[in-house]
Amino acid sequence: MKLPTIYIGADHAGFALKKSLTASLGEKGYEVIDCGAHILKDGDDYPEYAEVVAQNVSKEKGARGILICGSGQGMGMVANRFTGIRAISAWDEKSAQASRNDDDANILCLGARFLSNKKATAITDAWLATPFAKETRFIRRIKKIDAIKPE
Repeated sequence: MKLPTIYIGADHAGFALKKSLTASLGEKGYEVIDCGAHILKDGDDYPEYAEVVAQNVSKEKGARGILICGSGQGMGMVANRFTGIRAISAWDEKSAQASRNDDDANILCLGARFLSNKKATAITDAWLATPFAKETRFIRRIKKIDAIKPE
């Protein structure tokens, strides 16, 4: 079974965690595409990295994204503006698994200021290992999300 391509991005707050996760995922056989930041630059802005990751995930069937900032929240706000993106913030393995099982989340957002490298790796591993359940009610709900067309 082919592993999904992972697009990853982080601002200054998530830069170190991104490097750690990129190495861990690469060791597990994932193709990881680093969408920035490529150098640590204090005060950079997370929207530019979230935009690049979300654009790539929205265009490539089966791809997944990981976004890392201080809280994980801002990245998700940006990513969820893109059609077909279901970005979530996870704080433990169970929340990550539920987002995949129930909602077919395709972007994981992590808060680097609240997670150790070990915990973030465990959350990411749980998220990537969990398939979408494809239950009728879950599919129906995702279709309703996709049908929403904001003004």
